[in-house]
Amino acid sequence: MDMSLARAQITLQFLSEPTDINYGGKVHGGVVMKWIDQAAYACASQWCQSYCVTVYVGGIRFLKPIPIGYLVKTHAYIIYTGKSSMHIAVDVFSKNVQEADYILNTHCIVVFAAVDSDSKTIVVKPFEPITPQQIKLRDYAVKLMKLRKDVEDEMKPFLENTISNS
Repeated sequence: MDMSLARAQITLQFLSEPTDINYGGKVHGGVVMKWIDQAAYACASQWCQSYCVTVYVGGIRFLKPIPIGYLVKTHAYIIYTGKSSMHIAVDVFSKNVQEADYILNTHCIVVFAAVDSDSKTIVVKPFEPITPQQIKLRDYAVKLMKLRKDVEDEMKPFLENTISNS
């Protein structure tokens, strides 16, 4: 496998534990979000070989609950890079350890920025999509960036009012 392609993704696997449980008897959504952030951080740091900070988490979709005791797989992969940012897709899968097939439980996009020891952003190596799927995911990231900008513009008056009333 091409070394840069290997650095553009990471998969973490572990068993869901009884301490991960919510009131409904499944893995708590906050725990899944923690796993997503950990996998995305590992992917981003591995890509830029620097410390990174979370800038944005969006579009999180909880598709199916994860039972306790299931094998969980979080797969994080770069889909777009800006000057100092990395857009990472994270898919969370699970399966009964006695079965062969994983099911997709959760999907989201996380944006990280690479920073130096003074917390100033630093330039990251560009990710160059090659396969049709990578190109499709890059286009997806670009479209999501535009949508986030539209949401920010829409929220700006509300946030300014909220801040001025604090």
